[in-house]
Amino acid sequence: MYVRHLQVTDFRSWEHADLELEPGPTVLVGQNGQGKTNLVEALGYAATLGSHRVASDAPLIRHGCARAIVRTAIVNEGRELTIELEITAGKANRARVNRGPVPRTRDVLGILRTVLFAPEDLALVRGDPGERRRFLDDLLVLRTPRYAGVRADYDRVLRQRNALLKSSGHARRAGSKGDIGTLDVWDGHLARHGAELLAARLDLVADLAPHLTAAYAGVAPESRPATIRYRSGIADTFPSEYGTTGRADMEVLTDALLAAMVARRDQELDRGVSLVGPHRDELELTLDLFPAKGYASHGESWSFALALRLASYELLREDGSEPVLVLDDVFAELDRRRRERLAEVSVAAEQVLVTAAVPEDVPGELKGARYLVSDGEVRRE
Repeated sequence: MYVRHLQVTDFRSWEHADLELEPGPTVLVGQNGQGKTNLVEALGYAATLGSHRVASDAPLIRHGCARAIVRTAIVNEGRELTIELEITAGKANRARVNRGPVPRTRDVLGILRTVLFAPEDLALVRGDPGERRRFLDDLLVLRTPRYAGVRADYDRVLRQRNALLKSSGHARRAGSKGDIGTLDVWDGHLARHGAELLAARLDLVADLAPHLTAAYAGVAPESRPATIRYRSGIADTFPSEYGTTGRADMEVLTDALLAAMVARRDQELDRGVSLVGPHRDELELTLDLFPAKGYASHGESWSFALALRLASYELLREDGSEPVLVLDDVFAELDRRRRERLAEVSVAAEQVLVTAAVPEDVPGELKGARYLVSDGEVRRE
């Protein structure tokens, strides 16, 4: 898989940019603030319908414009597909595949798969659990696009159940019983959707874990061994091998979630929020049994973040479709050993896109086609 063409209109700082790409390494060189990261961000958006830098779409639209357009042409096993995404402030986004509209924007997921490593990835180790849950869900969707719908359904039910908990809690404090019968119905919806998402995450972590341990040993052989494990609030109700080697059972997880909701009903009504479900879970990162967050050095934290991305890349390759590797301004952050390890993996990729402030930051193995990004223009050298 590789991207043959990328075009953006009114995306971030770019009024217009047009790049013809090819397999192998491509380097975008430009000083900070010139827009090179915006270009690879657009590519990542075409793959995931999200940004690695911001949580909402609004900042992606150039100031003063009503919409942004991202167009990509992807070649996969000799077949070319084009994606066009229209990002509109305050309205539903629209998508086209081969110039034909698709019913839902998320129908484009799976056409392009990317693995992006960026300075923001340090938050995977040092940030809050939400960063790691997002990492898992994004990888899950890249691997199996239908889980975008599962995640959307879960988030929708969670919002509605939270609203009902809040109103029922107010009613109970005022001396009324509230609409508890309706809450039972939403418990069932949340348990069903939550079990599907939880099962997928558990299986994903089981598949990712050996790649992570190997990747970390490769980038930091002198460090302690690294492991990952999924920690759920209902973990004591299902077999301990879930999230390590075992396959998750939907029925077991649904029953466990329902039982946990019943047990914590009073607390949920008092606080007006759902206290049970995948939205409360954590991906544990450990170094020799110690949590990486709080115990890992700066170098170890970078190694763990890099290992998570390299493990994702290897897992997607193992599934049979090699993703495009995107390295956004990361070589300047890494020491010699980590640079060398990342370059070793990258040079074997079918396509790798690298951004850097200066050419000297890029290892010699990756100095392929080069674009200079400066003064609102991108031109090939």
